Amino acid sequence: QVQLVESGGGLVQAGGSLRLSCAASGRTFRNYAMGWFRQAPGKEREFVAAISWTNGSTYYADSVQGRFTISRDSAKNAVYLQMNSLKPEDTAVYYCAAHYSPHSGGYYYKESDYDYWGQGTQVTVSS
Repeated sequence: QVQLVESGGGLVQAGGSLRLSCAASGRTFRNYAMGWFRQAPGKEREFVAAISWTNGSTYYADSVQGRFTISRDSAKNAVYLQMNSLKPEDTAVYYCAAHYSPHSGGYYYKESDYDYWGQGTQVTVSS
């Protein structure tokens, strides 16, 4: 089992920045590919960013490419999402997710690929 706890959400003006953190506990963190998803009111949850556990390769949704950066610190069992140039349409609950992949060095962008989820943290961007 892996427990994930997100933090760092809040209210920010358009153009501002936030850094989300996801702390993982339980099993060893190093065999897990990690991802961030978000769900806006009235919409389905959507992929935001992903990172592999081997070489740190990353993948982003088109809507956040160039503005968001995902990173991980295996020593701290943590993954981060740096969000810059925030827009009102980035308003959502942001979820951290983990996919157990000891034999694969890839990243994953499908919600169904992920085995564990955090409880989410609210990000609100005002115009």
